Amino acid sequence: MNLLRRSIKWVMLASGLLTCTMFHALLAPDAALRSNFGQSIEGPVAEIVVRNWGALIGLMGVLLICGAFREQIRTVALLVAGTSKVIFIALVLSLGQPFLPFQVGVSIVVDTLMVVLFASYLIAERFSPQRAG
Repeated sequence: MNLLRRSIKWVMLASGLLTCTMFHALLAPDAALRSNFGQSIEGPVAEIVVRNWGALIGLMGVLLICGAFREQIRTVALLVAGTSKVIFIALVLSLGQPFLPFQVGVSIVVDTLMVVLFASYLIAERFSPQRAG
C-alpha cells in the first residue's frame, strides 16, 4: 500500500490522461460511438447527448489530473471520478454486453483497474497511521 500511496500522483495523471481521450466524443461523436460501440445513433438529440457525454467524461479526466497535483482535492477527485466509472461499468455490464467486443470492452477493463486502485488508495489513506496524528 505504501507504493500506491507514494505513486498515486502518477496513477491519477495516467488515469486522467486516458480519461481525457473521451473529449474525442465531443469533437467527433459519430466516430467515438463507432469505435466504442460499433454503431452510431443519429439526429440532433444524439449529437447533443453524445457530445455532452464526451465532455463530462473528459472533465472527469481533468479532475483526476488536477487531483494528482493538488492534494486538497485528491479525495474528492478520486471519489467523483471513481463513482462515475463504477456507474459506467455497471451500465455496460447490465445493458451493453453485446458491445464488449468493441473499444468499450477495453474501457471496462481499464476503468475497473482504475477503480480498484482509487479505492485501494482511499482505504489506505483512511487507515493510515500518519493520518491519525
